[in-house]
Amino acid sequence: MFKTIAIVAKPHAYSVAKTLNQTCEWLLKKGVKVRVDEQVAHMVASNVDKMPREHVLNGADMVIVFGGDGTLISVARIAPELAVPILGVNVGDLGFLTELTADELFSLLADILDGRFKLDERIAVRARVSGAKRKPKTFFAVNDFVINKAAIARMIGIKTFVDDAFVAHFRGDGLIVATPTGSTAYSLAAGGPILHPSMHVLVLSPICPHTLTNRPIVVPDNVVIKAQLLSGGQEVILTIDGQDAVPLFDGDEVLIYKAMEKLRLIRSLKTDYYSILRQKLSWGKSIAGQ
Repeated sequence: MFKTIAIVAKPHAYSVAKTLNQTCEWLLKKGVKVRVDEQVAHMVASNVDKMPREHVLNGADMVIVFGGDGTLISVARIAPELAVPILGVNVGDLGFLTELTADELFSLLADILDGRFKLDERIAVRARVSGAKRKPKTFFAVNDFVINKAAIARMIGIKTFVDDAFVAHFRGDGLIVATPTGSTAYSLAAGGPILHPSMHVLVLSPICPHTLTNRPIVVPDNVVIKAQLLSGGQEVILTIDGQDAVPLFDGDEVLIYKAMEKLRLIRSLKTDYYSILRQKLSWGKSIAGQ
């Protein structure tokens, strides 16, 4: 099933060099063809194919990502149309997508090669940005799209619609439109709800709204969300998964909708989403000193 496996790691994460080499050697002994992102190829001594990150997924049956959630998301956004399943190995601190530790890796890899795993498919989103000062352009995100201020400035205004039905004129620091996967990222910090990743919904979370009754709204994922910027000439940006930024101008429209492509994650049969939440959010741990 997995004849070719790609390996990507966070650049300059030298702490994973040993695990990278062990992983390559282990897979090669199993008869798996291995290709490695050339950004970390200098850390790998094994005789494997080395290629640019933007091409490493081509023809791969699976990709192993060593890093945090940010690294995994950057890989998922390389070529979403390829739908390559991703196995995330956490080498950082807080990771909801890369919950697997290096110590658990080889046991799970053995299960994966034997077909004992679950495939977690999650929705992703696209945004089409248009306006009088730009050519329309479309972007892909796994976690969220965020409209916010680029610098210290007064409040910005965002007129928001769902399927052409007017929702509200949000005034504040901005607006987050997140997937269930992204509900544990920036949206959570802005007071948004935690959504189970299997849900077919999106959440709109205002950032520091001026009107205290503005609260996060959960909507079905089959709608089109339209956000029209009424910024009054202030510096405003659209950020994509916190990794890329696009300047927005007064009057620009951002249409956000469910993508045809999905995020596909390989999971262990031994873990569940709630155990990940307990671990990452430290639920149920006693308070120090008690």
